[in-house]
Amino acid sequence: MLKKFFLNLLSSFMGAWLALGLFFLVAIIVVTAIVAKIGVSQASDTPKVRSNTVMTLDLSGPISEREQAPDFNPISLMQGNLDMPMTLTTVVEAIRQAASDKNVRMIYIKCNGIQAGPSTLHAIRDELLEFKKSNKKIYAYGDGMGLGDYYLATVADSLFLNPAGAVGVNGMSTMVPYFKGLLDKVGVQMQVVKVGTFKSAVEPYISNEMSGPARAQLDTLYGNMWGFITDEICRSRRMPKERFNAIVNDSVLMLQNASFAERMGIVDKTVYERTMDDRIAAALGVKKEKVNFVSPEVMAATSQFGLEYGASRQIAVLFAEGEIKEGTKSGINCEVLVPVITKLADDDNVKGLVLRVNSPGGSVFGSDLIGEALNYFKSKGKPFAVSMGDYAASGGYWISCQADRIFADPMTVTGSIGIFGMIPNAAQLAHNIGVSPQEVSTNPDVDFPSLLKPMTESQLASMQKMVERGYAQFVGRVATGRKMSEARVRSIAEGRVWDGQKALQLKLVDQLGSMQTAIDWVQKQVADGKGKGKSCEVAFYPEIDNNFWNLVQLSMQSELRATLIKEAVKFAPEASYAEEIEMVLTRKPLQARMMPFKTTL
Repeated sequence: MLKKFFLNLLSSFMGAWLALGLFFLVAIIVVTAIVAKIGVSQASDTPKVRSNTVMTLDLSGPISEREQAPDFNPISLMQGNLDMPMTLTTVVEAIRQAASDKNVRMIYIKCNGIQAGPSTLHAIRDELLEFKKSNKKIYAYGDGMGLGDYYLATVADSLFLNPAGAVGVNGMSTMVPYFKGLLDKVGVQMQVVKVGTFKSAVEPYISNEMSGPARAQLDTLYGNMWGFITDEICRSRRMPKERFNAIVNDSVLMLQNASFAERMGIVDKTVYERTMDDRIAAALGVKKEKVNFVSPEVMAATSQFGLEYGASRQIAVLFAEGEIKEGTKSGINCEVLVPVITKLADDDNVKGLVLRVNSPGGSVFGSDLIGEALNYFKSKGKPFAVSMGDYAASGGYWISCQADRIFADPMTVTGSIGIFGMIPNAAQLAHNIGVSPQEVSTNPDVDFPSLLKPMTESQLASMQKMVERGYAQFVGRVATGRKMSEARVRSIAEGRVWDGQKALQLKLVDQLGSMQTAIDWVQKQVADGKGKGKSCEVAFYPEIDNNFWNLVQLSMQSELRATLIKEAVKFAPEASYAEEIEMVLTRKPLQARMMPFKTTL
């Protein structure tokens, strides 16, 4: 079996390298084709904002924080497909431009299975409500609607559902996979030390079921979020909350037909999508042929918001999205972010900073480096605010807590002030595959940490002390930043996560608001504290690297990594979470990270 695995892996490597060689040849051809295609498309009749424009907000797939450099897959390029996910910054700016542009008369929401966190959807929903203040209409249609789709669609003046569709609103939940059984099968034991009763990030690797504290904090978190969401839905639908909850609890909405949803007032009317263009034209009082549909990307392109890199007075918005790591191209790489922060601190054109955090945490080392760089920025006397997205927990809170002002969404997941250490012991795995490690050393701890033998009692005790020192450092950093006593911080820490509304009550954040709220606050501080001075432009950082050959190199690395994971799953088909296990085995031992649950509506 092992021989077969290595032969398969070797052949996969050969195939991968041959494919990557071909990649370069194809890339040269493709880049020429792209340039030609761009020239042709620019000469053709591309969508533009003109009279009777309707912006179509297509709710499908995931939403990221901001634009990223495209993934240059050669086959996709040859087919003309550049898969760029929808971004929160683009959608929000497009809605704002649509509100102020006299040519735009309506927003049309198409519900196609949005995948986004609660605070991301709330940010979009708030912008849609602001759009309605311009006395322009919003229509929404769905073949079927999940909670995320429906939460946004309820802002519409008219909400339509396919007669064969359904509304899948059944409440909120999460599923946390527990890996101990899998680790036992492959012969890996996770050696764990931690601080915090609620610091449950390690649970999935040392247990087969959720602990009482972990379940209790998730119960509270989701209960608060569901209460907030249903309040907003019922306010928009003009429906008593008790009635809405009764319908959800008693009916299993996703199993009911569309006519039931119409009778209950969940939607306004059941119609087929082919009729929507006629309905929109009738609402605008024009012929269907006169309606001009544009995408959020087209709408946002009319604005330079976030692109003012040459401005002599600018507010920098620095995005920190993903897990905090070192030496990686994905997530928040401290080796990339720290130099950017330092450069912004030293740049006289940068008058203030908004750190946009959407992170569950990660490496303690990386969090500490980023936190120190942000302190350096503050030492320059420039105002510094944090805007929290879906998550700003554990390491995400570490880098946030010493800002001059912290803004969170009501449904942000934050807190999780705690630390853990985790080192895998693969001695049994080595034995199972016939490997007998033999050691010669001058000192007992020379090979610590070792993946091929368990920790000794003295090593375990030393690691526990290290984790406790890290926790004390975390608590001290929060106490200084939030102007609390350490005793007070410890009483609300213990690794527990909180929603934004509760975090405000606990003074872990200063104000509920969007990224724009944070920008406006920094703008006011930069002026004269009263908002009467000269305003600043806004620039997003890190700047996106669109260098073609850099993108090709990144794509090669991605292809190689995908090959390795594919082979791991072939070798152990039951290991459906091979990628998660890979991350566990390669993470730094000391982590400030929240429990690995994901909330998507």
